Amino acid sequence: MGIFGRFFNKETDSQTTVSLSEINEYFKRKGEGVGSDLSEITYFTCLKVLSESLGKLSIHLKDADGNKVKDNDVLELLALRPNPFMSSVTFKTLMEFNRNHYGNAYAYLRYERGKLKSIVPLKPQNMSILVNNTRDITVDFSHVYQYSESGKVYYFKPGEILHMKGGLATDGLVGKSVRETLAGTLSGSKEAQRYLNNLYKNGLTANAIIKYVGDLNRDKKEKLVKEIADFASNDTNERIIPIPLGMDLVPLDLKLTDSQFYELKKYSALQIASAMGVKPNHLNDYEKSSYANSEAQNLTYYVDTLLYILTQYEEEFNYKLLTRDERKEGLHFEFNVATILRGDIKSQAEFLAKLTTGSVYTINEARSYLGMPRIDEGDVVMVNGSYVDLSDIGLAYKKDDSEGGEKSDKSTE
Repeated sequence: MGIFGRFFNKETDSQTTVSLSEINEYFKRKGEGVGSDLSEITYFTCLKVLSESLGKLSIHLKDADGNKVKDNDVLELLALRPNPFMSSVTFKTLMEFNRNHYGNAYAYLRYERGKLKSIVPLKPQNMSILVNNTRDITVDFSHVYQYSESGKVYYFKPGEILHMKGGLATDGLVGKSVRETLAGTLSGSKEAQRYLNNLYKNGLTANAIIKYVGDLNRDKKEKLVKEIADFASNDTNERIIPIPLGMDLVPLDLKLTDSQFYELKKYSALQIASAMGVKPNHLNDYEKSSYANSEAQNLTYYVDTLLYILTQYEEEFNYKLLTRDERKEGLHFEFNVATILRGDIKSQAEFLAKLTTGSVYTINEARSYLGMPRIDEGDVVMVNGSYVDLSDIGLAYKKDDSEGGEKSDKSTE
């Protein structure tokens, strides 16, 4: 049936349920499940923000003059349904998740008789890139993509794979995820969360020292510690711990404030977010900002983070989804970023009013920006009637000497 047969020729009598182990297997890489990293709240939030930021942006095909092209089969796939099993939003969100989490995102371009039929995301952990480092002139490609699935190996030409690189690619061929680069920081953040979880689990009870007179062998010590720990962690005894006669339980006075636990954890979270290009306000950290200036923060997020990501997607789409003739004609894909740059209602009203009265937007273009229907005769560019051409500036103040003389003579008569 082939590697993509299960996507496009799925039989009704096949397996209808997916086990938890199979789901985890999909997200495994190098023997480590993603849950160990995705359980870190800052890292998960950053992945969610980046993936959903790309997923919610619509994509358009435009000509050299910036006009939208609607009658295009490739655009219909990208903007509506790349494959029978996922929408455009799901596809873009999954690609961006793979790009950030695994360092690379791949999608197979499935053609039938020279026509693109579907775009199918592939598992990044199953993909390898083979580079042609020989001088064999019979080889047409500098590299090929090797994909493993169900014990079989498949090879793809560069033009058959959409490849989005994440992080900082050290060789320009494959990307490297942020979690690989910041493995130590992520590990420390997870250990801090694990410590806090254990503290809550034990009822915020710190470690303690048992003081007693005499000597106990190792087995009795371990048994004593185990019994006391069981009482301390039991929810039914209201934290009452019985102590044998002659022994004293001295808790260690460990305060999170003394160790600056909160400050260190917050600093670690900001480091992870900064490395992934996510602003503090996306983590609900408004210590040095406010919700009122969200428009400026969104603009900063777009310029500093999303602009590079969107450019990479647009360049890959333009090169591999459009023909050379189409590119020469000026056709190009472009994401609509207006949705993330919109401010509050007052700012939108001022923005659209200035562009409409300034002859930049037509009325229908402004209404389309707000999601409102078009109106008749709304495609005309308006301009103030008092405006004149640059070449005619000052003509109204010039007097015709000859005409002025005639008027003067008539008035004297």
